[in-house]
Amino acid sequence: MPLKDRIISKLEIIVITAMQVLMIVVVAIATIVLYIIFVKNLFSQVTQIETSAGLLSTMQQSFAGVLIVVLGLELLETLNTYFTEHHVRLEVILVIAIIAVGRHVIQVDLEHTSGTVLLGLSAVILALTLGYFLIKRLQVTVLPGGGGFLGEKTDKTSQ
Repeated sequence: MPLKDRIISKLEIIVITAMQVLMIVVVAIATIVLYIIFVKNLFSQVTQIETSAGLLSTMQQSFAGVLIVVLGLELLETLNTYFTEHHVRLEVILVIAIIAVGRHVIQVDLEHTSGTVLLGLSAVILALTLGYFLIKRLQVTVLPGGGGFLGEKTDKTSQ
């Protein structure tokens, strides 16, 4: 293996490892902060809920916090997959995008959001879920360096 390739390979390992450590720290801190916020605001928020709209607002904030942690976990899974298998799993990327859009949809104020924005969000959700469905159906994997291409079944996906 030429020196240039060895240097690039070592740099890639260092960068991915650093990103994994960063994601672990971020997810751990986000989880701790989410629990602290939950415990701190539990009694004050619960006593202030007087209508279903108030409950909805509180639930939206809670779900958004949980989905942020899930996004971090999915990003960590993507880094782990790339680090161990040296390929990007498109279905994981689409799941991350679907979760991110779902988190946004949960937080949208439906009463004050224009119809075109809602149609745009609907189109994005439809495109992402259709892409996810097609990828799962075809079991597609894209490998870096020309090792695979769209539609090619790999050893792992053909099992």
